[in-house]
Amino acid sequence: MQRVLIVDDEERMVELIELFLKPKGYMTYKVNSGLKALDILKKNKIDLVLLDVMMPEMDGWSTCKEIRAFSKVPIIMLTARDQSNDIVKGLKLGADDYITKPFDEKVLLARIEAVFRRFHQGDENTLDVKGLRWDKDTHTVSYQGSTITMTPIEFNLLGLFMKNPNRVFSRDHLIQMIWGFESSTEGRTIDSHIRNLREKCRQSGFQIEEHLKTVWGVGYKWKVE
Repeated sequence: MQRVLIVDDEERMVELIELFLKPKGYMTYKVNSGLKALDILKKNKIDLVLLDVMMPEMDGWSTCKEIRAFSKVPIIMLTARDQSNDIVKGLKLGADDYITKPFDEKVLLARIEAVFRRFHQGDENTLDVKGLRWDKDTHTVSYQGSTITMTPIEFNLLGLFMKNPNRVFSRDHLIQMIWGFESSTEGRTIDSHIRNLREKCRQSGFQIEEHLKTVWGVGYKWKVE
């Protein structure tokens, strides 16, 4: 049974989320502050954190930062603010996804399932999406058996996206993941590599537009239904 920690100072919201999760077999822990969340995480095995942004004393961003100091547990931010700057801030601090309130039960459950899927498949060496095959061992990409020639950066970007379906990556986050924290690479460089990656997949016959999506004002994501 997967254990989900719900962190929100609004009791009605906590009860509603629990109502959504329990019939699906999730065990829930409920707290109303960031400090209590940190205490729970240090004393219990938690598989996922649903973390509200707007809380008194310690907001969700601060809580997320503190969690990342000692744990890699998946975190989904819950926010009533659909501002790109807020989303980018959460992603930079280590959140795995975000959901804007109010949200539909089906959307919440789908996002949780998607986070669990990519969390457990992150170390896979071979990935396949509709005939597009990414192979870490041979460092090759192919579509329906035909090789697609890619630069090391394009190869690493594609692998990162395919390993993390539906996760939104900001340009800064992509730079950190591909080039490293000390890199002076700019966001425009990311856009150029993405453009080349799309064109090569398109020329191979793979419908890249169905998967590699631009999230305007934020970055990119690999969409999987």
